[in-house]
Amino acid sequence: MNPLTFELSNLPPTLPLFPLPSALLLPGSQLPLNIFEPRYLAMVEDALQTHERMIGMVQPLNDEGALFDVGCAGRISYFQESGDGRYMIALTGICRFTLQGEQPTDRGYQRATIDWGGFADDLKSTDDSIADREKLLAVMKQYFGVMGFEADWAQIEQSGNEQIMNTLATVCPFDVAEKQALLEAQGLAKRADLLIAIMEMALHEEESGNDARH
Repeated sequence: MNPLTFELSNLPPTLPLFPLPSALLLPGSQLPLNIFEPRYLAMVEDALQTHERMIGMVQPLNDEGALFDVGCAGRISYFQESGDGRYMIALTGICRFTLQGEQPTDRGYQRATIDWGGFADDLKSTDDSIADREKLLAVMKQYFGVMGFEADWAQIEQSGNEQIMNTLATVCPFDVAEKQALLEAQGLAKRADLLIAIMEMALHEEESGNDARH
């Protein structure tokens, strides 16, 4: 099944869950993962046997095992055995979901009942519009400069808005709460505004720290 042809009616009612802090998967983005824990090796093997080949990515809410309610389903679009017992996979984000309940499996990982209803728009093509692309790029350049990140700005400026924001949201060292807010943002424009606000806050904190040190 091509991931571009998914509709609400053919999304599975349950998903295996992979709880991982600060690992952000958004619809349309890709997330590479290095799988080595036995229970998650089993999870990948089981997912590969299904028609959808889907895994639910979700962030832990705390150290006690509670999870955020909203996650994102990814289809295994790349799979390779490493030769030393690990799997290298890539997930392609399909659609966000709301957790309805979790059940343990006899393979060691959790499986969850899923509600897709609040995120039907994830399966539609986006208009790829944001309010102020120039501001996003300007703040991004400042942020990358302060963080010491290298970037191919000519390539970035030729990229689509969704591609830029998915990459930015995925690779930047935002904290768990910030990444969750980006995941739950409804629509490209709101996610862009939130990205700008998070980067501006980080820049302000960096400037305040420098002022305090001088």
